[in-house]
Amino acid sequence: MIDLPAAGAQLLGGSVRHADAVNGGDLSDVFKVTLDDGREVIVKGGPSPAIEAAMLKAIAKSGAPAPGVLAADDTALVMELIDARGGAAWEDLGSELAKLHAVTGDRFGWPGDYAFGTVAIPNRWSDSWPDFWGANRLLTHLPHVPADLGKRLSTLSGELGNFLPARPRASLLHGDLWSGNVMFDGDRLAALIDPACYYGHSEVDFAMLELFGGPSRDFYTAYGPMEAGRPDRLPIYQLWPALVHLRLFGDGYRSLVERLLGAVGF
Repeated sequence: MIDLPAAGAQLLGGSVRHADAVNGGDLSDVFKVTLDDGREVIVKGGPSPAIEAAMLKAIAKSGAPAPGVLAADDTALVMELIDARGGAAWEDLGSELAKLHAVTGDRFGWPGDYAFGTVAIPNRWSDSWPDFWGANRLLTHLPHVPADLGKRLSTLSGELGNFLPARPRASLLHGDLWSGNVMFDGDRLAALIDPACYYGHSEVDFAMLELFGGPSRDFYTAYGPMEAGRPDRLPIYQLWPALVHLRLFGDGYRSLVERLLGAVGF
């Protein structure tokens, strides 16, 4: 059993004075750690701490706020402690997300695969957005879902070219943009955390943000114009997190998957 706080402290050349588990780490262990010299940091485990470190650095490089990476290896990610008192700074989130999405790649994907707990996230590069979405976000679930759902996913995947743009702008995505991964501090966005970054269609981040609710109108005004036809693509993009929830948390999410498939005629 790895002593995660100690592993993180060792990366900084120190030792642990005190460590507290942080609530909200559903898929990875997270600790607030006070080092022997008084520094306070966040130490996180997970399937790929080094990859997450690279994602956080990419977000910060875009100009959007993210926790500073202090150290990382294959065991632990050590980040600065973010002071965030809460709030709902939707306008600021819209502005900052626009900065993130302004960073673009030449293809769709990411240099390495990732995971949400036991659910693999393949990020193989592709020049075709429908091909990327079908292979890496829908068909990857086939061995893990009931056969009837798998058949419907397979049929939809074969028709994605009729629903999704072939080559939208390949924006840098957060990849898991739900309210729990957005840290507000009053009227400002303090940090985007727990990313699952890759280059893809910007609407993917909106779809995740809207899956269990949605931001205020100020968010959309600050972000800027949306692409025509976005509501038609929304259920296809929301299928990805719905399938992840089904695999991680059980049959209670099957009805959500079925509703989204039905919304696009499958």
